[in-house]
Amino acid sequence: MTALVAWADVEVGTELPAQTFAITRADLVRYAGASGDFNVIHWNERVATEVGLPNVIAHGMLTMALAGRVVTDWIGDPGALLEYGVRFTRPVVVPDDDSGATLEVAAKVSAKNDDGTVQVTLTASFDGATVLGKAQARVRLA
Repeated sequence: MTALVAWADVEVGTELPAQTFAITRADLVRYAGASGDFNVIHWNERVATEVGLPNVIAHGMLTMALAGRVVTDWIGDPGALLEYGVRFTRPVVVPDDDSGATLEVAAKVSAKNDDGTVQVTLTASFDGATVLGKAQARVRLA
């Protein structure tokens, strides 16, 4: 499968469709089972607060994966994602209610390369604060 977005049609500054993701405690349980990461800070409020966290927090890799969906949904082919990296700057605190936490992700093309790839810069925030720093992806376009 190849990317659905054409390199010729993309310019620096092109904004990708922003997305909002709800993260609930049930999502954390499912992610723990899928990833094998059963660290107690992701499900036990008592332990999370004892180690200085405000509450149970989402897995960093779950947060990273959700943010990456903005890029893969835009290009239409996850295989066209060549590189993706972030720094975890703040936790996503997930309250024990039906709403959970809301992760907001925006992205835009920050560089267009002569090899048919583009650099995408992502901004992921929770509760008004950035949670992923230096979030960058390089993708090959059609």
